[in-house]
Parts: sequence; C-alpha cells; structure tokens
Amino acid sequence: MGNRRKLLWQLYPSYLVITFVSVAAIAWFASAAVKTLYFQSTTDDLKARAKLIEEIIKWQLDHDHAIALDKLCKELGPAIATRITLILPSGKVIADSHEDPAQMEDHSIRPEFKDAIAGNVGVAQRYSFSVHQEMMYVALPVLEKGDVAGVVRVSVPMVEVAAVLNRIYLQVAAGSIAIVVLAALVSLFISHRINKPITALKGGAQRFAEGDLEYRLEVPHTEEIAALAEAMNTMAAQLHSRFSTVTSQRNELEAVLSSMMEAVLVIDASERVLRVNQSAERLFDTPAHRMEGRSVREVIRRTDLHRFVEKALAADQTVEGDIVFRGAPDRFIQAHGTPLKDANGSRIGALVVLNDVTRLKTLENIRRDFVTNVSHELRTPITSIKGFLETLKEGAIDDPENRERFLDIILKHTNRLNMIIEDLLTLSKIEQEAERKEIHLEEANIINVLEAVSKTCKNIAEEKNIALLINCDEKLAGRINPTLLEQAVLNLVDNAIKYSDQGSIVHLDARASDGEIVIRVVDQGCGISREHLDRIFERFYRVDKARSRQAGGTGLGLAIVKHIVNAHGGRIEVRSSPGEGSTFSIHLGRPKE
Repeated sequence: MGNRRKLLWQLYPSYLVITFVSVAAIAWFASAAVKTLYFQSTTDDLKARAKLIEEIIKWQLDHDHAIALDKLCKELGPAIATRITLILPSGKVIADSHEDPAQMEDHSIRPEFKDAIAGNVGVAQRYSFSVHQEMMYVALPVLEKGDVAGVVRVSVPMVEVAAVLNRIYLQVAAGSIAIVVLAALVSLFISHRINKPITALKGGAQRFAEGDLEYRLEVPHTEEIAALAEAMNTMAAQLHSRFSTVTSQRNELEAVLSSMMEAVLVIDASERVLRVNQSAERLFDTPAHRMEGRSVREVIRRTDLHRFVEKALAADQTVEGDIVFRGAPDRFIQAHGTPLKDANGSRIGALVVLNDVTRLKTLENIRRDFVTNVSHELRTPITSIKGFLETLKEGAIDDPENRERFLDIILKHTNRLNMIIEDLLTLSKIEQEAERKEIHLEEANIINVLEAVSKTCKNIAEEKNIALLINCDEKLAGRINPTLLEQAVLNLVDNAIKYSDQGSIVHLDARASDGEIVIRVVDQGCGISREHLDRIFERFYRVDKARSRQAGGTGLGLAIVKHIVNAHGGRIEVRSSPGEGSTFSIHLGRPKE
C-alpha cells in the first residue's frame, strides 16, 4: 500500500519529463544551429568586407604604399567596426587598423594566412596576442595577374559574436521555458482528463463494493473507458438483481424458519451447528448466537439427540426417530434428519427437524384416560341397572318389597347416568361455544351471581349446618356471562359443602385486586394433597374415588368450572393442604371502572 501512487502522479511526471527532454533537445539543436548559422553569417559578412577592401587596395599592396595603406586601414577599420590587416606574401604586416605594423610579428604561420596564400579563403578563430582577446579571422588572397600579391585579413572580436549568440540563447531559453510551462499545464489538464473518468470508475467500484448496487457510473466519451463503465454498470445491475433475488429468497427462508413450530438445526459434517431457528432457541432455551458455530454436543446436552445426529449424518436418506428429553416434565420429540449435499453430491451435513409432540402426547393420554374414565363411570351404573333388571326379570318383580327397593336403585343409577351425560353435553357445549366465540359477555354485578349461588345451595348447606358467608362490594361488576359464572361458582360451592364437616363455614369472597376480579371459595374441609392439585381439573379425575361417588359427583364439575373460566378469558387457581381446607380462586378480567 505504501508504494502505490495515484495515476495522475504517474502520468503527469512522465509527461513533464518527456516535455522537458524534448524541449531541451530542441533548444540544444536550435542553439547549435543558430550558432553555426550565425558563425556562417559572420564569416560571409567578413568575406564581403574583405572583398571590398581588396578591390580598394589591390593595385597598391606593396612596400611603396605601406604608409598610405596603413593610414587607410586605420581610417576604414573603425568605420566598419572591423580590424583590417594587410599582409605581404612573405608574412610581413604592412598595414593594420588597430596596431603598428612595424611592431607586429610575422604572420606567415597564421592558419588563415596560409590558406589565403594558397589561393583560398582563410577562416580561423583564435586568441590574438596583439589585441588580447578571442578573434574571428577571414583572409582573402589579393591576386595580381594571377599571382598572390598579398593577403587582406579582416577580423572581429568573438566577444561581440558571443554577445549576439547569448541574446539568441536567452531568447531560445525563454521560449523553451514558456513552452515547458505551457506543456506542463496542458499535460496536467490532459492527465486530469485521463485520470478523472478512472477516478470516477474507482469511486463507483467502491460504492459497488459497499453494497450500493443501484448507483450507476457516468459513461465518458473515451471508447475504452466508456466500455469499462458500461460493463461495470451492467455488472452492478446484474449483481443487484441477483442479490435482490437472494435477499428475497433469504427473507422467505427466514420467514418460513421463523414461522415454523418445529425446531430446525442445520449441522455440518463435523457436527457443528450452522443455523437454528427461533423454535430451536425456545426448545433448548439457548440463543442462536451461543449455538451457531459450536459443536452440537457442546451446546445441547442430550445424549439421545447426539445419537440421532450421528445417524442422520451417516444415512443416505431421511431418517426418523422419537426422542425423550427427561425433565420436569418430560418432553417428547419427533425427529427427522435429512442429509445435505453440495452441487457435486458430496455430503456436507444434515438438516434436523425436531417436532415437540409433548402436548399431543398429553392430549392423547388425556383422551385415553377420558375414554377409560368415562367407560368406567358409565359401566358402574349400567352394570347395576342391568343386574337389578335381570333380578327383577327372574322373579323379584313379584316380591313387592324387593321390587320397590330394586326400582329405587335402578332409578338412582339412571339419574346418575343422566347427570353424567348432561355434564358431558354441558362441557362439550361450553368448549364449542368458546371456540366459536359464541359465549356472550355483558356488564353485570358479581354480587347477584354470588347471592344466586347462595340461595341454590342454602338447603344442602343447612342439612350439614354449614354457614355460607358472602363478602362482596355491591358495586363490583365486570364483563361476564352470569349464567355460566353462576354454574362455575355453584360447582365450587357444592364441592365445598360436600367435603366440609358439619358446622363448618364456606366463604364466598369477591373483590378487585391488581386490575382483576378475584372470586374465592374457601372451605374448611378435608383438603387436597399436593400431588393431586395439577390434575383435579381433568375430566373424571377423582382425589378419593369412593368418597366422590358416594357424594354423588360425576367427576366433571371442576372440568366444567375450568372451561367456563377459560371462556371468560380468566384462570383458576387452587391452594389446599390435607386437613386445612381448600381455596379455589377465579381470576377474571378488569372490573368496570
């Protein structure tokens, strides 16, 4: 990451280097060409000057005219800003525009002189010890009748040439700098134009990576980058469509798993829990994050389940089994295991579905007990009726005394059968109406219900010298079905009277408590052992079967009470201890304000 640089700073310096090198090369070649051209121009100019001087002095170049020639050179040289030197073929200087010819050394060894003596134009650049500076020399032969009569040499200081060249170099440098600056700006603009769509592509890719697949890149005019932008937009659209499909399917799967009553566990080949639903969390009383990713043996301490998981992972097809989770109470589980395979058919785990059938088992037991109990309850009176009828048929009908006694017994058992059937029909009717929500509730005073019950039970209470005491606010009212609630309280009071001793008291208490109406029936009877308290509301369940039948009960009274209370949206509770009496509490909805 530390060595990465932006594309702009990779392109721009490259452009700058290329521009600088190119301009520098052009400037160098241009300077060299200008220098050569200027030297050539200066040389040609000096040739022209030398030619003019040659025409002036060609017939006078000898010792006899030396003084006149020297004077001419000294006059003409400054006028044309040129040093003029006239040299005889021997190398002797006879005239010079800047120095005394007599003081000047022999020039026969000068390269420009040698070239001129040879009949050519002599050109040279060197340091002059006479004037003490760098000079450019051009020497022309002076021909007289085809022979070289002497040499005309003209020269200019190189400092002047250098000054002109420096001005030219300065102009070339200024132009080069201007070109470099302009090229740098243009390069920056071009680099930015190249980098801008790429930066946009980078930003778009980052947004795609962050999950914003609905974002679309702007398509630039550059063909290659435009094709890339279009490809990325197409990719984003396809990914968005696929992610939407996957998300929709995942949400549907989540909804299905969440709504399933069965517990679902997805387990890999190493027996690690990959996924669980809410039902599994409730079944094992463990949140999903504590189960997922861990071994099933670690998070679920159920040996039967471990064996079933091993069986499901080893099987090639769906396996089923029954598991019992021991506890208080026991829980009965139906287990289904299906192997999971990948696209290549390799086994990767198993799907385990656990269905808690404890309630079904309980209902099945209740149904079986109900069938057994109702059969038993009906068998006793039917057997008695049949026996006494057979006895009468065999001749006892002719015995007036026995006939009346037998008929009374038959009538008694017939009445018992009728009571059982009526209670069963009442219980069935209450259940059906509660399911169809046909039980009508209305605002009514609770005191009226309690007084009606007291009047109904007055006679049987007086027979056992039992006092019925009512404690209820006359204004206490709630949404009730007076007839059904009266029947429920009547059953409780009837039981209280039946199982209470002579001279005891049965309390009927109703009051508002914590936003509820609580109706309590309190007796001072024999009480109920703790092991029976959870089952006394079951059909035909009897704490003391012999005493219950002797008291004339059908075994359905408390079941009817429970269903009536449930139909009111309430609940019933019981507290009892042997020898200390019992308290049955009916809890109904909020009282009327």
